[in-house]
Parts: sequence; structure tokens; C-alpha cells
Amino acid sequence: MSWNPVNGEGAPADEVDLDELIRLFKDKLRRFTRIPGLGGHGLALIGALALVAWGASGIYKVQPDEQGVVLRFGKWVDTTEPGLHYHLPAPIDTVIFPKVTQINQLQLGNQNLGGGAVGSAGAREKQMLTGDENIVEADCAVFWQIKDAGQFLFKVNNPEIAVKVAAESALREIIGRTPIQAALSDKRQQIADQTKDLLQHLLDTEQVGILITQVQLQKVDPPAAVFDAFNDVQRARADQERARNEAEAYANDITPRARGEAGRITQEAEAYKTQVVNLAEGEAKGFLSVYQSYSQAKDVTAWRLYMESMDEVLKKASRVIIDSSGKGMSGVVPYMSIQDQKDKPAAAASAQQGASR
Repeated sequence: MSWNPVNGEGAPADEVDLDELIRLFKDKLRRFTRIPGLGGHGLALIGALALVAWGASGIYKVQPDEQGVVLRFGKWVDTTEPGLHYHLPAPIDTVIFPKVTQINQLQLGNQNLGGGAVGSAGAREKQMLTGDENIVEADCAVFWQIKDAGQFLFKVNNPEIAVKVAAESALREIIGRTPIQAALSDKRQQIADQTKDLLQHLLDTEQVGILITQVQLQKVDPPAAVFDAFNDVQRARADQERARNEAEAYANDITPRARGEAGRITQEAEAYKTQVVNLAEGEAKGFLSVYQSYSQAKDVTAWRLYMESMDEVLKKASRVIIDSSGKGMSGVVPYMSIQDQKDKPAAAASAQQGASR
């Protein structure tokens, strides 16, 4: 008895013809996929459409706040920027879309325990050695975002821990180059900028895929155990600076005045020098002129000099002397000074008072 494959009768199950089953399956599939007007080409068309759809499934779009991380059989092969891109269809390639524009914050040296008291471990973490071998406690905030999503996801096991360790190292190195006075006063922003640059260099060297956007140096103080003593030192330095400023102000006030006075004295001396030299030169020239005249006419010059000298002397005399012989002076009338007559009684009275005493 033969087996009828249509109704399954006539043969036991272990005697089923496998080739006949395959032929019947193909016939049923052909009838199922037959498209009117295309005859037996319907299966090929469906296969082509399916292939096109599978290939088109590799088109993907990356949003502006994302990066596309392409994985090939689970291995990272590429990172794409926002826009339309293509990858090999699944299951060959897959894409994940991490957010990369979010700003993350990491706090250094501000680890509070329980009710807000800083533990000994946190205090030790905050303590750093300065360039002049002093100790300070520094709090720092680091702001970062993803720069390369592929490196961020697959190059480092825990990127946040890597950022924390690198930030502490960079901050300690920069503080270690800076004197304590500069770290506490006017170099804080410079320290933050240098820490940011050094931290970014360390992260780029390790290919962490993180961009440091900002480093804020929040607090730099001496340890609590020496805080009061340090404040005393700071006040002493402030007094020193104030005294120095006052001295500089006094010097700036007195120095120009002293220079002006010195200049005035110098100018007066130069003027006196010029005057004396000119007078001396004039007198010397006058003497030379008189000497030349004397060398040419000794008697005349001597008489003229005598007359000039007597004229100068007699100008200051209070009495007039007249030749009593009358020679050449007949027209002169003698007179008696009234003032002398008035002065004689007063002189006599004064002499009598002196004798009575």
C-alpha cells in the first residue's frame, strides 16, 4: 500500500518520502507568492523588496544634542556628528545615541559626612602643599561635558572617576607651583585657568572623550588648626603693606618738592655766579682801561683819579671846609650851623646828670 501525501493515508510515518514533501512545499509556496500579472516572478520581487528594505534600514539621524556611536558586532568603529548618516544594516551594525551637550559638575574637596561635618579623610583630600612649602585647603568645582561619545563609552571604564582623579592631580600640581600668598589672594583665577588647561591635557592624553568647560576655585584657606595664627600673619603683612604705601606716598610727595628746591637753589647759584663773573670782568676791563690811560699820561690820570676819589669822599661829608686865607674864596660867606648850636645845651645837660650820679 502506497502513501498518499494529500490525505496522509496508505503508508506509515517512517516511510514518508522526503523529496515528495519538499516538492509539495515549494508548490504551495509558489502558489502563495504568485502575484497576478507576474507569473512565477513574485518570489523574486518580494525578495528584492525585502533586500532593499533591509539595506535602507541602515539610514539613521543624529539629533543636535547627540552623537552617533556605531557598533559593528558590538565593537565601536565610528562616532558621527548630528545629521543624516548610514551604517550597515542590523544585525551587522547598530547605533546608540548618547546626549553630549549636558554640562556635568564634579566637586573636589567638599565631601561632607553625616550632618555636614567634614571628615578627616575629606580634610586630608583638601589639603595641598604650596610652592613655598605651606599647606592650604582648596575646594574646586569642575564642569565637563562629553566631547567624543565613543571614547567616553569604550576607552575608560569609569569616566567620572577618571575626571576626579585627573582634576585632583592637576589642581595639586598647579597649587604646588604657586606661593601661598598668591594662592590666597590675586592668583586664584590664574590657578583655575592653569588647572583647566592641565586637566584637559591629561584627559586628552588618556583619550577619555571629555571636554572641560570650566574650573572654579571656590575656596582656598589655611588649615583650621593654624587659621588664627595665619590671620595674624596676614594682618601683619597688611600693616607692612600699609606702612610701605604710606612711605611711598610720603616719598612721592617730598621728593618732587626737594628736587624743585634743589633746582631753584641751583638756578640762583648759577645766576649769582654769572653776576659775579660779569661784575669781575667789568671791573677788570675798567682797571685795564685806566691802566692804559695811566701808561699814556701818568700825571693827568693820577690827578683825575685823585679828584674822583675826593669827590666820592666829600659826597658823604657833613661839614664843609673853607680855606681861611681867602685865596680864591672871596665870594664865600662863613656860616654857623644852627643844628650844632641846638645840640650843645642838650649835650651839656647830659654831662651834668652823669657827674651828679
